[in-house]
Amino acid sequence: MPGRTRALNLKTCIRDIPNFPKEGIIFKDVSTLLRNKAALKKSVDQLVKKFKDKKIDYVVGVEARGFIFGAVLAYKLGAGFVPVRKKGKLPYKTRSITYSLEYGTDTLEIHEDAIDPGSRVLIVDDLLATGGTIRAVTDLIKAQHANIVGLAFLVELSFLNGKDKLKEYPVYSIIKY
Repeated sequence: MPGRTRALNLKTCIRDIPNFPKEGIIFKDVSTLLRNKAALKKSVDQLVKKFKDKKIDYVVGVEARGFIFGAVLAYKLGAGFVPVRKKGKLPYKTRSITYSLEYGTDTLEIHEDAIDPGSRVLIVDDLLATGGTIRAVTDLIKAQHANIVGLAFLVELSFLNGKDKLKEYPVYSIIKY
């Protein structure tokens, strides 16, 4: 195609923010990728291509950036979307799980009737780091007696070995550091 530049490198669309949220951390800011329409389209298209033939019933998005990718994927895959939120944010009866963070604990919740038993579920978040959050989400989904088809991420910080906590599930990441 005349005037076409080389293929879009998604890594170049993510901004590094040094020392956020604390000293020594390099935060991967995906908001710069989200605002780039070509990068957003390429990211979503790659995720859809990977899971289009998996007969997904529900896409579970993890608060907050997992909502962005999760809702779009659910639409494109013809599936329902289910949010997993921080404690106290969902209005109906919930199931919750508390898990350890580097400094303390956090609690995630899902509506107790959000997922039908036996359903095929894809869990989506923007970034896989140590795997603790997604491990907690997989435990919430298993408690609903659903089948986890895969775990999908825009970014994986592979040097943090998050996949090690998720070995029983297929993990797919578009961008790896």
